[in-house]
Amino acid sequence: MADSFSGALARAKARLDALDYYPEPVRIDRVRVLVAPWFFRISGFRRYHGYALWHTILLRSADPSDDLLTHELCHIWQGQHRTPHVSWKHLTTRYRENPYEIEARHAVEDTRGQIPRV
Repeated sequence: MADSFSGALARAKARLDALDYYPEPVRIDRVRVLVAPWFFRISGFRRYHGYALWHTILLRSADPSDDLLTHELCHIWQGQHRTPHVSWKHLTTRYRENPYEIEARHAVEDTRGQIPRV
């Protein structure tokens, strides 16, 4: 399934590569993208369309927007640089106030409309 998302994942990486949030660019060599609608039926996850887990992006549907993949890939990038802090904030901060959630939304906004070359 990840191969069917390789182009979209490369576009999301290209968008994030335009940002200087972290010292190293996001690494996508081990990132998997899986369509898992069952996951989003779990209480607490119903409101999401995508979810990032370390090296895996889970999607509600098989036709995600580039914005959604960019947002979720930003979470993977955050984890590649600040794993303990990202985990701590996820446990101790409300979703809307979580600085990593805010950063991922800004990453999408700041790169929207750019046409990455991949």
